[in-house]
Formats: sequence, C-alpha cells, structure tokens
Amino acid sequence: MIRHVVLVRFREGVAPGEIAAIFAALADLRGHLPGMSDIRHGANVSPEGLAHGHTHAFTVDFDDAAARDAYLALPEHEAAGARLVRAAEGGLAGLTVLDLDLS
Repeated sequence: MIRHVVLVRFREGVAPGEIAAIFAALADLRGHLPGMSDIRHGANVSPEGLAHGHTHAFTVDFDDAAARDAYLALPEHEAAGARLVRAAEGGLAGLTVLDLDLS
C-alpha cells in the first residue's frame, strides 16, 4: 500500500468553504479510480508548534504504486491539484508531498 501525504499552507484569507470544496473535489476522485482506497483530510491540531506554517493535511491510500501513478495522471486530479495550488501560500511552495510504502 502507498500512502500519499500532502501538507498544505493555505493562503491567509482562503475561505473555509473553499478549503472544504478543495478537499471534497479530491475525495470525489475515489469514484474515478479503482485502487484509491481511502482519503482523509483536516486542519492541523498539533500542540507541538512544529507545523512550519502548514495549516492542513490530507492523506490518500492506494492499493499499490500503479494506482498512485494512475491517480497522478487523471485529468480530474490535475484540476483538483491546480485548485489546491492556487489556494496554497506561494503556490507549489505551500505544499509538501511525501509517499510512504506501507507494504
């Protein structure tokens, strides 16, 4: 299993409704892709003070690397990703992305 982890620094002033819509668009991708088993998202609630400005995060679980790769190539992913980048502080600089192999 591959866990795709995305940390987000949303721009100041991005409305909570827009953040919710972005996460909903990402969650809707499950309907387009077999092998995308779970998606979770939320605001940072850590008391440690180590978020480095990241305000939110989401994770996507894929059955395998092939499912992850198919997700990355989906036009719907590209559209949802572009919306996320527009809302992030500094565009792509406002995102941190890691993939973990949990198999």
